[in-house]
Amino acid sequence: MPEIKRLVGTEGNFGEQLGLTKDWVVRIVKHVGNYGEVFDRNVGTGSRLGISRGINRLWTKGGIQYAPPIR
Repeated sequence: MPEIKRLVGTEGNFGEQLGLTKDWVVRIVKHVGNYGEVFDRNVGTGSRLGISRGINRLWTKGGIQYAPPIR
C-alpha cells in the first residue's frame, strides 16, 4: 500500500517535508508503541486504572478511532 510506504519512509519524502527523518513514524512506534499500546499501558487494562477502551476502540471494533490516510 502506497500510504503505508509513505508513512514508514520507504517511499517518497513525507517526513522530510515536515522537517523530520524519513523513518520518523517507525522510530516513534518502536519507542512508545501505537495508540492501543500507549492507552493500555497508561490507563487501560495494563495499568492500575484498568479502564476499558470503550469508545476509544478502533472504528472497526465499534469505537470512534479512525486515522485518515496521510497524503
